[in-house]
Amino acid sequence: MKFAEFQPGMVFEQGPRHLTEEEIIRFAEAYDPQWFHVNPERAKAGPWKGLIASGWHTCGIAMKMAVEAALEGSESFASPGLDGVKWLKPVRPGDDLFWKGVVKAKRISNTREGLGILLWSWEVTNQKNETVLELDATSLFDIFESMEKEEE
Repeated sequence: MKFAEFQPGMVFEQGPRHLTEEEIIRFAEAYDPQWFHVNPERAKAGPWKGLIASGWHTCGIAMKMAVEAALEGSESFASPGLDGVKWLKPVRPGDDLFWKGVVKAKRISNTREGLGILLWSWEVTNQKNETVLELDATSLFDIFESMEKEEE
């Protein structure tokens, strides 16, 4: 989608995305090698009673789903960050994840010409409809790119 097409209240959905034990371990070994993400046997005796995915892995999956649902082919080029990142339930091997993005607001920057700013909330749920991740995202768009293509 193009920045001009986003409107407050729009809802985007993507999923399911199935997670395997091997994928959880592979991500964690590379980026978050804590024992409850990489050692299934030790994790069974831990507070989560089994292996769980890194929250950062869940955020990465959410990002991919956002691209697939809305950002692919857009003028989106960056994000200044996320607010209110909450990992509410553990994500486990075998879970199916579903992503929902809701546009909260959009505006043109007052200080940088050609910059579109999109504020949206993301929610990831599992197959039991339990919310596993919530966050508020800001996406930046180079709206000059669209205007230049329209003029051609």
